[in-house]
Amino acid sequence: MSDHHHHHHRRKRTFWNRRDFLFQSGGGIAGLALAHTLDQQGLLAAAKSDVCDAPVPGNPFAPQAPHFQPRAKAVISLFMSGGVSQVDTFDPKPALTKYAGQPMAESVVVRQGNPGPLMPSPFSFKKYGESGIEVSEIFPHLAKKVDEIAFIRSLYGRSNDHIQATYEMQTGQIRTGYPSVGSWVTYGLGAESSSLPAFVVMNDYRGGPLGGPTDWSAGFMPATYQGTLFRASGDPIVDLQPPEGVSEAQQRARLDTLGRLNEMDMANNPGNSELAARISSYELAYRMQGCAPEAVDISSESDATKKLYGLDDPVTEPFGRQCLMARRMIERGVRFVQLFQGGLGVQNTDTWDAHSNLIENHTQHAAESDLPIAGLLTDLKARGLLDETLVLWHGEFGRMPISQRGVGRDHNPGTMTGWMAGAGIKGGQVIGASDDFGYKAEQQPVSAHDLHATMLHLLGMDHKKLTYRYNGRDIRLTDVEGTLIPQIIA
Repeated sequence: MSDHHHHHHRRKRTFWNRRDFLFQSGGGIAGLALAHTLDQQGLLAAAKSDVCDAPVPGNPFAPQAPHFQPRAKAVISLFMSGGVSQVDTFDPKPALTKYAGQPMAESVVVRQGNPGPLMPSPFSFKKYGESGIEVSEIFPHLAKKVDEIAFIRSLYGRSNDHIQATYEMQTGQIRTGYPSVGSWVTYGLGAESSSLPAFVVMNDYRGGPLGGPTDWSAGFMPATYQGTLFRASGDPIVDLQPPEGVSEAQQRARLDTLGRLNEMDMANNPGNSELAARISSYELAYRMQGCAPEAVDISSESDATKKLYGLDDPVTEPFGRQCLMARRMIERGVRFVQLFQGGLGVQNTDTWDAHSNLIENHTQHAAESDLPIAGLLTDLKARGLLDETLVLWHGEFGRMPISQRGVGRDHNPGTMTGWMAGAGIKGGQVIGASDDFGYKAEQQPVSAHDLHATMLHLLGMDHKKLTYRYNGRDIRLTDVEGTLIPQIIA
């Protein structure tokens, strides 16, 4: 008998069986209990401004204890969408200049058309900082920060496809249906704020990343743990303001009634995580109305701070705004902020995917992101937040050392460069190395699982113990792999 018919039949029936009676009375009691708890916590019809930091009953994001003393409380992940060329940014290769124009060894797997010979970087590299780490001329601001950054020159992936490669870096798997890193972190640790989402995502102003919402989905976990998308420009949170003519008390009463109805439904359908997510999202949205506008309002920042992030320049303003909002978020207890630089718009220059014009593409994206990211590191440090925040920079794969059509570079999952800063990580170090030409990770190769295991460790979590039971198996972000990067956790 269908659900619809079953419910219809039950309403007409005078005598209930024991299970129905318990479900109905239990639902009602749960609703009363919820109302009572909300009242006890001062959340019932309370002014929203008073609840910004009040504890929330039944909150799926209540703070959880880490496995051991964490080094970081929050993560800002800076994802460069499209595939940054390591040999043109942070992994200089003199051999490409020495052997320019020569074909690569026949053992090299070239995956797409128009493969050319070895192509040196069109950009010059210089040594910076006390560590003397070489950085490309397209990152003049980040270059000054090398002594605070740990570069990983031996990151590698498993897929040559943008979407699958992005999934791997965001979820640990190249196929869909798995929780994103931000979901695992918020599932493991909960949130520090009860009035802002635990996991916030901001896309590039040109569009979303390759792979779309799956990049911040909760996969098989309860829907509550998925990322909350804030818009990159305009009003960051859509429909945040309550409708015209609805008073605070009316809104609270509606939510309480809705909560009671949902509780009854949950008693009937205890396994429905979507419903639980909806209840908690309604409550969170209500609290956000009072607290989130202040969190995303950057007008209160000083002119000096705005300039630090490049908000005074149309080139750096879009990503600068995201970086500044990221700092405001983690300052207010958001656990994981995911920023995407490069999004699917109308041109292939909209992401870092430099097939047809490497010089134009990488010059543009570096110019958009270099100053804002350096500003973020400066600002976090000045506010005493850098030591308790992990800043991670990477993309989905690197690019080939040979030319494509003479002007671009093709995808190369064999090696890429990423970096970490903050969280007490020793800066001014280079971890691992690619081969002489920048084709494959050679010394200390670091997989996505290794990267994720290390990130969880910095947050006080053992990647082998952080599991979620699904389909009869205890599943991990790192699957059955993952080795900590010793130089990062030292």
